[in-house]
Amino acid sequence: MVGVLKRLKPVLDDVMDYKIPLHENLCKVCEELDIRVNEARDFIEKWGSKMSKIHSVLQSGTMLIKLQSTSLDICHMIVKSLQSPPSASVLANLQHYIEELQCLKKETAMVYIEKALRNQRDNIEPCNENLKEIIELLKLTSTQELLKETIAVEKERLNAEGHKMKGDLEEINEIVNLVRNIRDYVMKTECFAVKSGVSFPPYFRCPLSLELMLDPVIVASGQTYERQSIQKWLDHGMTVCPKTRQRLTHTNLIPNYTVKAMVATWCDENNANHSSNTDHLLSQELPSGNSISRSCLQTGNAFEERKGDNSFRSNGECNGCQNVEIEKWELQSPYIQSRSESFSSSISSSDCLLAVLKDVSRMSDKHQNMKGSSVDAGGMENGKNNNSNITNSHSRVDSHHVSNSGLNELTTSSHVNKLIEDLQSQSIEVQTTAAEELRLLTRQNTKNRIIVGKCGAVTPLLSLLYSNGKVTQEHAVTALLNLSINEDNKALIMEAGATEPLIHVLKTGNDSAMENSAAALFSLSVMENSKAKIGRSGAVKALVELLASGALRGKKDAATALYSLSIFHENKARIVQAGAVKILVRLTDPADGMVDKAVALLSNLSTITEGRLEIAREGGIPSLVEIVESGSQSGKENAASILLQLCLHSSRFCTLVLQEGAVPPLVALSQSGTPRAKEKAQQLLSHFRNQREGATVKGKT
Repeated sequence: MVGVLKRLKPVLDDVMDYKIPLHENLCKVCEELDIRVNEARDFIEKWGSKMSKIHSVLQSGTMLIKLQSTSLDICHMIVKSLQSPPSASVLANLQHYIEELQCLKKETAMVYIEKALRNQRDNIEPCNENLKEIIELLKLTSTQELLKETIAVEKERLNAEGHKMKGDLEEINEIVNLVRNIRDYVMKTECFAVKSGVSFPPYFRCPLSLELMLDPVIVASGQTYERQSIQKWLDHGMTVCPKTRQRLTHTNLIPNYTVKAMVATWCDENNANHSSNTDHLLSQELPSGNSISRSCLQTGNAFEERKGDNSFRSNGECNGCQNVEIEKWELQSPYIQSRSESFSSSISSSDCLLAVLKDVSRMSDKHQNMKGSSVDAGGMENGKNNNSNITNSHSRVDSHHVSNSGLNELTTSSHVNKLIEDLQSQSIEVQTTAAEELRLLTRQNTKNRIIVGKCGAVTPLLSLLYSNGKVTQEHAVTALLNLSINEDNKALIMEAGATEPLIHVLKTGNDSAMENSAAALFSLSVMENSKAKIGRSGAVKALVELLASGALRGKKDAATALYSLSIFHENKARIVQAGAVKILVRLTDPADGMVDKAVALLSNLSTITEGRLEIAREGGIPSLVEIVESGSQSGKENAASILLQLCLHSSRFCTLVLQEGAVPPLVALSQSGTPRAKEKAQQLLSHFRNQREGATVKGKT
């Protein structure tokens, strides 16, 4: 595409130099060219190594064809405009360029892919030579590369399905079938070299990784897979069985001892090496230079929230919200902490969190008349909330000490319109006063939020986030925070481009403004389609900086926002890359008052390879074992979940956990913890036993 544009530029330069009169429709075609170039730029900027290679080839090939077609249209229009003799040299260059454009061919990989897709549509048996060419051209020449492509295509399918992109979904479904054909071809022909040099029976191979199943497990659909490969599939947010396409009702992995024994017997009879491959993943987890794709596509669907396998428990603390309505986030605690045995162990408490967040607006109406509860912008802690369902809840008190009279009175559209005019005044004093009044009008009254939002206050308030007046900035961001409680306002604020201004406040505001900006990002991130947008905007880095250097309230607000963002799988790598793990490990010190929030966020990050590596590298294992022994109920639960993730994916990490004396506290937790904590502790202890028995058998051999 760059080559096409480089050749087009001299032609356009000649047109300008010779002042050639142009065809009247040329401007329209040039605008179309601009659109094509921007599409290509967006594609390149968003592309990452974890995206599907096959889909990327098709997308880029299609863009090239469109760019080629538009460039030819431009050239033909210029030819029509060439009439005077001074343009003769231009005409020669133009004709040469047109010939080059017309000779431009599709990339070889795209030709083979399109042929394979046509065969599928026409129900023609896949051509092995065609599949072989695709494998070689796209370097899908190992089981690991093919597994990565399988996961990438499935993620993009879920993404298209979640965004209801019918055209994209049809194309991706065809690619899913093509990848399945490639996998079948590989299985039949054994074109990949097996590590041991032995040809294993196909029924002993993992349907997902195509490698020998040394640790076979059964998933909810009843299919058996190698633990490492299916765990990687699940960690990327996949919701269906790779083989049957059946939706998985839970993510439990049940050991298949029968298959394991059969594989061991076959290997013994055929003198094949079937030693444990538990170190295989570790060798992948500790590369010399760990590269994390910034553009891994994800869906953020309900399964991903479940896959996070933890809940961000409030533990009686306000999660960075400075408004009586925002205090509803605190109302998570009775939903989560009082979970009964009726909650299936296969479903994470993140489901409860999601359900609570979706009911946010309804809950706000119930609490808007609470007396003595928090108001928006103070930052002071005011003892215990009187609500019997919330214990040890810290409330915020407005620092302006205004009277409560009038706060619940309904405003009028004309009054709000006058305030909006004042927001755009040239006087900073007038702006500040108007922003403050909007803040007060929206902090307790639900109807006022609706009126202010409908009158169009969002955009002028956002512009004030760049104000040099710190007080003005604080009033504006807090008013936006209050407005964001209303679901319709959430969408208005995001559509108005709120992310960048809020990030600016995170970097430049006073303590209260930064805290309220983080809380606003949390409130906005409740919408599923906002998690990806906020994560890609650069907000993660700013939130991590607040987590590192903010006041205690700011740290809590940042942790809450990051937790909400981490529910969307793609954001986990961003949070790790921003250096959050080192800070979170440090915040597991009880003296910082952040243990439960830190360990809850770490639990989400431990579901990806990069997160597990950083937790171990930053010395988090000793702190996690200590939390299992002496932390709160929610802290123990999340710490056990993290240790389980570490041990299942790395024998080295497993050894480090054992060396820290984790067995006694885990035994205690398996008897007296929450239902989910018991489950995690029992899984860990069972894993330790399996490791020990495997080592014993290996020693005897």
